[in-house]
Amino acid sequence: MKVIIHTGAHCTDEDRLLKSLLRNADTLRGAGVAVPGPGRYRKLLRDTLTSMRKTAPAEDAREVILDAILDEDPDAVRRLVLSNDSFFAAPRLALAGGTLYPLAEERLAYLAELLHEDELVMAMGLRDPASFLPALFESSKHTDFDEMLDGADPETLRWSDLVIRIRDALPGLQMILWCNEDTAFVWADVLRAVAGLPSETDLAGDFDVASAILTDLGAARLRGYLKEAPPMKPAQRRRVMAAFLDRYADPGKVEEEIDLPGWDAAKLERLSAAYDVDVARIAAMPEVRFIRP
Repeated sequence: MKVIIHTGAHCTDEDRLLKSLLRNADTLRGAGVAVPGPGRYRKLLRDTLTSMRKTAPAEDAREVILDAILDEDPDAVRRLVLSNDSFFAAPRLALAGGTLYPLAEERLAYLAELLHEDELVMAMGLRDPASFLPALFESSKHTDFDEMLDGADPETLRWSDLVIRIRDALPGLQMILWCNEDTAFVWADVLRAVAGLPSETDLAGDFDVASAILTDLGAARLRGYLKEAPPMKPAQRRRVMAAFLDRYADPGKVEEEIDLPGWDAAKLERLSAAYDVDVARIAAMPEVRFIRP
């Protein structure tokens, strides 16, 4: 089977991917896609991968893990979706040693070894460091921002460095990536890419992210519109989302206030400009399926 491991990043998802996919449990099950609840595998995989730092897995480890995770016969599953935004690290250790997710390639390599009969695919939403780092600080247990950075320089922190490390450690690993800033517009594409379904597949949840950032009136009107609308093609979905977000977006839900010493408008602009260049670099990599609006 293909095993899709959705690795966050932190402060990009809050389990929305799982919730949207689980709204389509029957459709996915009929297509051979398993989306187990996170309680069945997060601690299990964490403990198993940690133990692999000292001891090789038993010969039947794959079968034991899949039996614990799945209700279905593994032979009946063509695609297994797992999600954990702390798969690489807890928020407080996301920049340990000044490196973005320093254990990322190790964790993926161990998972690939554990599920050696299966094809591993990584999925992850990226986020502009100008907002990612302050949000990560808020979600971590750190009380000092520099302590969280642990020597990392926000001006030189690059997602592409992480992607290249993973690519070098696991040649051929396919990656599905997108920008968190685009999530409302690409959510339907993300759901289908992760589930391995054609773009025209009818799914619930296409507008889950957009709805969350609309005013109450806008969300109600969107629900009413969708109740009467026929199935839409990707371009139509984006036009509808753009129209509702343009008219009904709640400023309190989309505008972020950054309050860190020395983080003035010029710094934020530099970080965002570097992020745009970084994303373009990643999107050009052959192992990457980059989902854009």
